[in-house]
Amino acid sequence: MNGVDEMIIKTREKPLIILQLEALVRRLPPEHVKLPRIKESLSKRNAGYKGEKAVDYHLEQQPEKDFAILNDLRLQNDDYYYQLDSILINSSFIITLEIKNIAGTLFFDQNFHQLIRTIDGKETAFPDPIVQSQQHVTKLKNWLIKKQFPDIPIIPLVVISNTNTLIRTSPENQRLSDIVININYLPFKILQIQKLYSKQIFNDKDLKKLARQLKKNHTEQFQPVLPRFEINEKEVLKGVICPACKTLGMERIFGSWCCPRCQTKDKDAHILALNDYYLLFGQDITNKQLREHICISSPTLAVRILNSVTHSSSGSTKSKVHKLSLIVKE
Repeated sequence: MNGVDEMIIKTREKPLIILQLEALVRRLPPEHVKLPRIKESLSKRNAGYKGEKAVDYHLEQQPEKDFAILNDLRLQNDDYYYQLDSILINSSFIITLEIKNIAGTLFFDQNFHQLIRTIDGKETAFPDPIVQSQQHVTKLKNWLIKKQFPDIPIIPLVVISNTNTLIRTSPENQRLSDIVININYLPFKILQIQKLYSKQIFNDKDLKKLARQLKKNHTEQFQPVLPRFEINEKEVLKGVICPACKTLGMERIFGSWCCPRCQTKDKDAHILALNDYYLLFGQDITNKQLREHICISSPTLAVRILNSVTHSSSGSTKSKVHKLSLIVKE
């Protein structure tokens, strides 16, 4: 068994929802009444992403060729989609990871199937990640059957990525540690699973084929962020943001963007503005919409900019709709 040629088949990127929230924070007035709630949502999302990246570090320490690893995998199950934080494919088994970055003391209530977090004397209930991970196993098994892959053991793990978090349960649920682990124990847990499941089920061809198909079947989720916070499009600030001082309102002068505040000049400062447009309004943009968004008057300049950043278009000259794509991901 030669294993896989490349361990990380699908890398983890900053989630689209975080990019959308960051764009929204940039594009709302500082005094906007919804801004505190948006920033709170962004903070929670960033905490989750930070926890996932911490797990990635441990996964990257695994011996090469033992696993094919895919992160942030979103698959379709009939009419519904489900998200796998990470999936590790071995020739003898598959491990799915549900990653939680939650501070405080966590009590896994297996009678009512909920997670209770206590911090600063306050209790908060969360959906049971064990149930969620087991549901993912069922859906993944069905997906493998449909794709005609051999039956293989799938082991779900819930990884608590905050090393300061206390994990507790009732005395009769001590087998909880088979599923729920602290991030620091993850490498040892993987090694333990490797010893338990040693029978080869996937050959090299099957393993590589599965990794390719999973990556190919991944579907990115794009959900409009403005309706989530009941924000009107007219409330979104227009213009080009200075990359140096972050002031909104750069001016186009002799082929470059100039900041009236700090005098910074940048030929490509409009790229972030178009990125923000894509994240907040979607991929479709017309010449007029571009001019309004980056505050320019020349249709000819707008055409040049659109031709340099869009990958396709449709419609006649006056009503042509261009397709934007995500340019800046970090």
